[in-house]
Amino acid sequence: MMLLSVKETEKMDDIDAMFTDLLGEMNTLSQSLMASADRTEVDSALQTERTFSIGFTDLNESLKELEDHDLDALMADLASRSTTSECSLPTYQQAGNCADNEMAASALPPPSNSAESSGGLQTSEPQTKSDKIKLALEKLKEAKVRKLIVKVLMSDGSSKILMVDERQTVREVLDMLFEKTHCDCSIDWSLCETNPELQIERGFEDHEHIVEPLSSWTRLSENKMYFVSRPQKYVMFTNPQVFYMWKKKKECSSKINEQAKQLLLQEHFGGSTLIVPDLEGTLYLKEDAKKVWKPRYFVLRASGIYYVPKGKTKSSSDLVCFVHFEKFNIYNTKHFKLKYRAPTDFCFMLKHPCIQKESDYIKFLCCDDEHTLLLWVNSIRIAKYGTTLYKNYQAAMKRAHPSASHKDRYNSQVNTQQAPPQTTNVEDYPHEAPPDFIPPPPPGHTQV
Repeated sequence: MMLLSVKETEKMDDIDAMFTDLLGEMNTLSQSLMASADRTEVDSALQTERTFSIGFTDLNESLKELEDHDLDALMADLASRSTTSECSLPTYQQAGNCADNEMAASALPPPSNSAESSGGLQTSEPQTKSDKIKLALEKLKEAKVRKLIVKVLMSDGSSKILMVDERQTVREVLDMLFEKTHCDCSIDWSLCETNPELQIERGFEDHEHIVEPLSSWTRLSENKMYFVSRPQKYVMFTNPQVFYMWKKKKECSSKINEQAKQLLLQEHFGGSTLIVPDLEGTLYLKEDAKKVWKPRYFVLRASGIYYVPKGKTKSSSDLVCFVHFEKFNIYNTKHFKLKYRAPTDFCFMLKHPCIQKESDYIKFLCCDDEHTLLLWVNSIRIAKYGTTLYKNYQAAMKRAHPSASHKDRYNSQVNTQQAPPQTTNVEDYPHEAPPDFIPPPPPGHTQV
């Protein structure tokens, strides 16, 4: 046996110590990763628990406000999902379960009548609404779905309770509200969110999935959702000359006919590429964390908003990017002249949808007048959403068209019924023979 020297022994001891330290670090790292994974699962579970309802203090309250047929639809959908998840087990597991069930069934004696009656009571469907709510609460906690029960406020102060899921778009929710409120299907109807803390509001676009923006609200948020008519929702398509002929005088753009409007839409939205309004002008920018507004010259492009630095020209090489549209939404504001000492009350905000409180990442811009605000807000929407916005408008027009045609048919029928009967003179129709039967004159009438 070969003996090791003292140096080699010390060297081996150092290697053992290093290896022991490495194992300890790996063990500590693995434990921290497991703990963080557990926290992530708990946080996701809490987030799922929070996003069951919007506009209520708890889920139980929202389920009580839900109408009976919507609650039944929720129960049926959750039952179908649970059945689907059970059927999606691996084949070998299903076969094993079936074999076990058959063996257990063959080993047990035939059930008695009392057992059948008790089983029937256990499997009976809940009859009362409270029973349905309890069962729905249990199934919602088990199901990994993004369903929301939301309260939509009306302009008259009333509200409607809706159940929506992550697959539904704003357009589909609007159709649901049309059926519940029996209002006209005008293209101006919108779903809007309001944030009282920031004093802002935004109209949801028809193609957005309604659950996604609502899920960004905080648990104790005072945000609300309204069903209101917004005449400026599709103003860029009903009056495209306002945005694509804004440099001309208002008198010239106001006299444009419908045929010219359609040509403008075809030119700017019907081609392979979208043409963004070449909007530019001076806006007031709020300085970070200060109530100071400084004028800057901004230029709108398809990718975002750019500004001209001091001492530079409006050439593309000198422009500096102010904000990109991918991560920002545009919001209308209220009373910013009082809150932030803005030059006017015609302001708008650009921020990420997840930002729900005051933040340095929020952009504030102020316009000189209402018309300038209209140009910038809707031109930014055109640049951000592109042809999708035009498709939303076309879908809204198709939805509103049957209602309009129905009204026209109804009015024509009413006018026909109310029109006075016309007298017919035989002399007006010389090619037709007079009728065979002529009624006798009324009593008391003397013939001349």
